[in-house]
Amino acid sequence: MSANKEAATEGPDFEAALEELEALVERMEGGQLSLDESLAAFERGIHLTRRCQQALSEAEQRVQVLLERDDGSLTTEDAPTSADPSP
Repeated sequence: MSANKEAATEGPDFEAALEELEALVERMEGGQLSLDESLAAFERGIHLTRRCQQALSEAEQRVQVLLERDDGSLTTEDAPTSADPSP
């Protein structure tokens, strides 16, 4: 199974999880949810936060692997920004 399919079976992708998390925060900050709805939203928010953290951690590990040198040492480099000219 590909990495994208695996991620899809684990839950929403990073962008979708972040968007849902932001919507939950807005609803909770609105103060119109019942206690049960607030608890359910909080529980969902914790799940989404963990999913986002996992996705970021996996991305960081992939970048680190890409930056590993042939001799096994690691090099750290700033990620290119869209303003940086392409080499």
